[in-house]
Parts: sequence; structure tokens; C-alpha cells
Amino acid sequence: MVNLMTEITAVLIVSLLAVGSAAQTPEPNSVTRETTTIATVDRIERSSRVLTARSEGNVVHTLYVDPSIKAFDDLKAGDVVTVRYTESVVVQVRPDAKLTELQDTTAAAHKAGDANVVTQQKRVVTIEDIDSQGLLVTYRTQDNQRTVRAVQNKALLKGLKRGDRIEITLTLARAVSIERKR
Repeated sequence: MVNLMTEITAVLIVSLLAVGSAAQTPEPNSVTRETTTIATVDRIERSSRVLTARSEGNVVHTLYVDPSIKAFDDLKAGDVVTVRYTESVVVQVRPDAKLTELQDTTAAAHKAGDANVVTQQKRVVTIEDIDSQGLLVTYRTQDNQRTVRAVQNKALLKGLKRGDRIEITLTLARAVSIERKR
């Protein structure tokens, strides 16, 4: 759970890159990105085609592997693999939202018909400060944890302001490719 929250907060920064005009309009912004990681296979659930692996820093990745990826069929625990996978982040400015604890919304995503979702989590945070010179954003969570994160592009902080409540939804979805290291 802590690793996933770390991923959520790290992905918040990527999401902020897409926020732009979200402060003026409450329409959600969605960012989908492809990530590549080298990891060691911990567990394979063949019937559901779910792969669990650990990368550097003991980060756990749980990924759905599409049936079209034949390399999955030959994997075994202990294999070192390069995995490309998709993750999606939806950020929505929610002025009247209450801060929330981390919520697992995976079952709701499945019920809505998205069988490729492995994990989906949601949280509402408050933006406390934006340092456009240092490209930093500070936010506070429901449990009063204060976090500072770096932002890559100054122009992308435009429209975001102190006090904005932002709902973050992180969806870890499917593996795009898997290559076993020889």
C-alpha cells in the first residue's frame, strides 16, 4: 500500500503536467503513459494472467498481461524481465471535495467493464504551495501528511493554485510487452 501511494504521489506530478486549465474548468484531465521497468518475477497467476514482479528499490508491480503477449506463457518465478506497461492518471480539480484516505476502487472499475485494470486507487489532496521558480508543488493528504514533489515543466503549473482540491485516480493496467533477460 505504501509503495502504491508513493507511485500515486509520484504520478501526481506527471498528472500536474496535464492539469493546465483544470483550475478554470472542473473537467477531469487524463494522462496515460507507458512505463518500462526491469524487474524480477515474484509470482505468476496463469489463469488470470497477472504477473507480480519487483524492481529496484523493492517496488512491487502487479500487471495484467494480455493474451496476445506469448512471452508470459514461458515465464517462471525468478526470471528477470523488461516489462512495458500502461498506467493512467485522472486528475480533477474538486473545489468542494473533502480530503479522503486512499481508496481502492479496483472492484468498481471491474464492475464498470474494465477487465484490464489490475489496481485502481483514488485520493483527494489539497495543494498547499506551488514554487514555480523551483518547480515544486506541495500538497497535504487527509491524514495531514505534507508532501513536496518536483514538477518538470514550469509552464504546466499555470492555472493551478494554492488551496485547490485535486482528486487523483491512479489505474495500473496491462503489460504491453515482456522480454526475458538472457
